[in-house]
Amino acid sequence: METRDIIFSVVMVVSSFVLTYEWLGRFKYSPANSLIILSAMVMIGALAAMILSVDIRLRKIDKMIDTKERSLRINIQSVENNTAKKMNMVINRLDDAMEQVNRRQYR
Repeated sequence: METRDIIFSVVMVVSSFVLTYEWLGRFKYSPANSLIILSAMVMIGALAAMILSVDIRLRKIDKMIDTKERSLRINIQSVENNTAKKMNMVINRLDDAMEQVNRRQYR
């Protein structure tokens, strides 16, 4: 979690307080206003926490995908190298066989 994420969360909660306080201030004062303001602040705080939680999960998934991609790339390279070695062996055998056939043909 980065510092800016925490700052944005705090700004969300403070702005919900100001918005709710000013909006309810347009009506007559009621003791329930403080409960409404607190509820709005808790709701926005929970929303901010949920967004941060999703962000953390996405970062973990991204790291896992990068790790798997790296290992897959290494495995593909090793398979490619093994295939190239085997192909070189087969080509060498084929060249030897062709040379033997050519020698027999000229005799």
